Amino acid sequence: MSFDFEAVDRSGTYTTKYDGAVQKFGTDDLLPLWVADMDLASPPCVQEALKQRAAHPVYGYTVYPEHYYDMIMKWYETRYGWKIQKEWIVPCYGVVPSLNFAIEAFTEQGDGVIVQTPIYPPFVSSVKHRKRKLLENPLRCTEEGYRIDLDDFAAKAKEASLFLLCSPHNPTGRAWQEHELESMIDICIDNDVLIVSDEIHADIVYGRQHRSIGSFEKAREHCVVLHAPSKTFNIAGLNTSYAVIPSARIRRAYRVEQDRSGITNGNPFGIEALIAAYDAGGAWLEALKSHLVGNIAYVNTFLAEHALPIKAIPVEATFLMWLDCRDMGMSQDDLVDFFINHARLGLNDGVSFGSGGEGFMRLNVGTSRKVLQEVMDRLLDAWEART
Repeated sequence: MSFDFEAVDRSGTYTTKYDGAVQKFGTDDLLPLWVADMDLASPPCVQEALKQRAAHPVYGYTVYPEHYYDMIMKWYETRYGWKIQKEWIVPCYGVVPSLNFAIEAFTEQGDGVIVQTPIYPPFVSSVKHRKRKLLENPLRCTEEGYRIDLDDFAAKAKEASLFLLCSPHNPTGRAWQEHELESMIDICIDNDVLIVSDEIHADIVYGRQHRSIGSFEKAREHCVVLHAPSKTFNIAGLNTSYAVIPSARIRRAYRVEQDRSGITNGNPFGIEALIAAYDAGGAWLEALKSHLVGNIAYVNTFLAEHALPIKAIPVEATFLMWLDCRDMGMSQDDLVDFFINHARLGLNDGVSFGSGGEGFMRLNVGTSRKVLQEVMDRLLDAWEART
């Protein structure tokens, strides 16, 4: 079966990425490549499931059916080789709210929380907003990609109560190896640090299978895994996620905090989308990954062939590319201005990802090849005009 991965016109649909671009960048004269959702249509099975549900004229309060849990368990066993149990699954509204619930549930004001910078911005803001102590474990940028400073991680763990892991990592595109995960697990267990792992990009890993932190037997009593079909199947607006928490003790504490928020009802469309995607979306996902691999290769080839002073960090996972622009010789303000006002491209400013982000920009390649060709042509023209 073949699938269409042409970009869909999203303007006028109240989408953050396009309709929010003017507020974000101060102009509508650019291609937006920032928010981590795709310009590609969700799989046909999801579209059909939503049409069928929409045909019923009542959209009231909704419970999570047995099939919802069945599909999550099936997906985990098929995709990650981890056989989970129904009672471990806690339906949620979104991964970012769940990060906040976990911080409230498992720490007190002033407690240390480890994050690995550069990092998806809500990791840092969630810690700061709740007046916890931010403990940064800066990742090391190497020619082969980002690596963990385990000595620094071990030192920070002595001050921490919680570790917010991003696996795969956003924005660096790392899919952590088993030995890296195991090292972090051991350090956290030795220092009684709970691991909360955001695994929302787990399905878009290239060349190998994602290994969930919870699939390590020794981590089961020390972790909360957060996941959603939103990035995988481009359904982030349906606000449907879940936590996988093997420990009954940790699960109870998490549920108390989530229930306190009042966010407990299911989204009828999100539930249908998850069931359809996990039941029949596998072939589409494999085709999507092939498309994204091609897009990533295209960007890398273009940068090399045209000798642009930009290096793309090797991408092992996600549809996001972390661009090292330090050789362009610009301050961060000038770099951002160059992309917006000269190249007319709306990327994420690397500084927004915290420490280690200066000199970098994040590019979303979850679009069509045609759009990506326009992106790279604009970048080249702007650079040649400047030099």
